[in-house]
Amino acid sequence: MAFEGLSERLQKAFSGLRRKGKVSEDDVRTAMREIRLALLEADVNFGVVKDFIKTVREQALGAEVLDSLTPAQQIIKIVNDELTKTMGEAAVPLNKSPHIPTIIMMVGLQGAGKTTTVGKLSNYLKENEKARPLLIAADIYRPAAVDQLKTIGEQLSVPVFDMGVDTDPVEIVRQGLAQAALQHNDYVIIDTAGRLQIDEKLMTELANIKELAHPDEILLVVDSMTGQAATEVAQGFNDRLDITGVVLTKLDGDTRGGAALSIRQVTGKPIKFIGQGEKMDALDVFYPDRMANRILGMGDMLTLIDKAQKNYDQKQAAEVAEKMRTNTFDFNDFLDQMDQVAGMGNFEDIIKMIPGMANNPALKNFQMNPKDIDHMKAIVYSMTAKEREDPDLLNPSRRRRIAAGSGRPIVEVNRMIKQFNQSKKMMTQMYKGNFSGMEGMMGNGVQGRLGKMAMNRMVRQSKKNKKKRLKNARNFKSQ
Repeated sequence: MAFEGLSERLQKAFSGLRRKGKVSEDDVRTAMREIRLALLEADVNFGVVKDFIKTVREQALGAEVLDSLTPAQQIIKIVNDELTKTMGEAAVPLNKSPHIPTIIMMVGLQGAGKTTTVGKLSNYLKENEKARPLLIAADIYRPAAVDQLKTIGEQLSVPVFDMGVDTDPVEIVRQGLAQAALQHNDYVIIDTAGRLQIDEKLMTELANIKELAHPDEILLVVDSMTGQAATEVAQGFNDRLDITGVVLTKLDGDTRGGAALSIRQVTGKPIKFIGQGEKMDALDVFYPDRMANRILGMGDMLTLIDKAQKNYDQKQAAEVAEKMRTNTFDFNDFLDQMDQVAGMGNFEDIIKMIPGMANNPALKNFQMNPKDIDHMKAIVYSMTAKEREDPDLLNPSRRRRIAAGSGRPIVEVNRMIKQFNQSKKMMTQMYKGNFSGMEGMMGNGVQGRLGKMAMNRMVRQSKKNKKKRLKNARNFKSQ
């Protein structure tokens, strides 16, 4: 996952401060040296690192910090605030035309994931704005680029305008815009050509398309795995095209994250979206404050909530709430829950969004193989209808039959049933507003305390919403 190495190094830098009741100027200088090395190792631009450390050091050495009761926590807050400021402070929405269509021109080097991002963006606009986008296939040089975009369009039920690979890209864009005007598409997304590196021919073609289309957005797609080189690419495109924003791709890969911390400062242009996966729904709005929290291991509850709301059916939630209230949650519901969680993305990344969990030693090397989910499903599918509805029926002989039917060892069957019982117990506690069993998992550090504070807020909110949940559940049951 992106920033994992940076997050670990920063936690190490803070650990020395946390162990002390009072923090001296020497302690701050030592921590700043560690933070500087951590940022440079993450491939953050040297100039950005220099300015970042200077600002943080000046604030951290202030008397109001060093003389406070919790200097370590205040220094971490300063670092958090400065990280957020470096990446842009707030999410920046897409520029929209006052008249349809809004034209978005996608640019970038070959291999950055530009065509895939075109599809993701069109899916995002359909899902979140009920938009009717048109995609224009203007990359006539990369083998199969047009076919790839047409395949993505078919998958998403989004129209794609193309004229093959023998027509000048500027003419393709001209006729594509005319088609959008006839169809009254509210968005046009132009997939332009890329190169292995910036050259004059590429930039001239892109400048000609810009002059013709007058795009409302010129989004540069950057491969975050290229590290500091991504900043140089962004600067090159910005100098020639005056880009309006950046999309960072492959943030789920083995990337050090330096691009996210450098591009805004170097180009002055905001990161608007981040791509974290190959699926068409794997495009998220970039929130600098949330990313700063994740880098510092403080979790990202807001993004987790967004994902849950996006992937969870409200009627099903009401039904599950009623089952937890009456303690009738069964293996059929367990299957549904696994599907819901799988739809939210990588399970390890979801865990790390919970405050206090990102740096929990018990979860340090935690991994869940997608095949494990398939194996659990196979075990449940090997149960009879009555066994799924009444787990208490699962005596040793029934478990042996289920193991044979699913092709899984009896030990694995027993473990899965135990996990089900634990999950059922935890969800029942959460429903009742009792999180005491979860607090011990969070540790006693700053992140642990933040996690417990978040849980306490959830407890209070849970109690406030309890009557509402019961009412929704009863309404659903009566339908």
